[in-house]
Amino acid sequence: MIHVLAIITAKPGLREAVLREFRANMPAVHAEDGCIEYVPVVDAEGAGAAQTPVGPDSFVVVEKWASLEALKAHAAAPHMAAYAARVREMLASRVIHVLTPAA
Repeated sequence: MIHVLAIITAKPGLREAVLREFRANMPAVHAEDGCIEYVPVVDAEGAGAAQTPVGPDSFVVVEKWASLEALKAHAAAPHMAAYAARVREMLASRVIHVLTPAA
């Protein structure tokens, strides 16, 4: 299994607009072969001092894929290119961590 943590930072004040586009694209991603989980998450309120916030302009996409091949197909999917084009001007940064379970 492949795990992905994608940290998406919108330009100030645009996180909700990016999330709207993201949520609109979710059904197409969930329908992809090998998609196990694909969900946006934001800072939990009241988590206390142990939390390192991602901040008000950011969200993290938690993804699980059956294989690296499934992830590569996802990255090349036409709906992902369309989503990227819709949000490109709204983003400040995007950091993607592709991970595998530790042995």
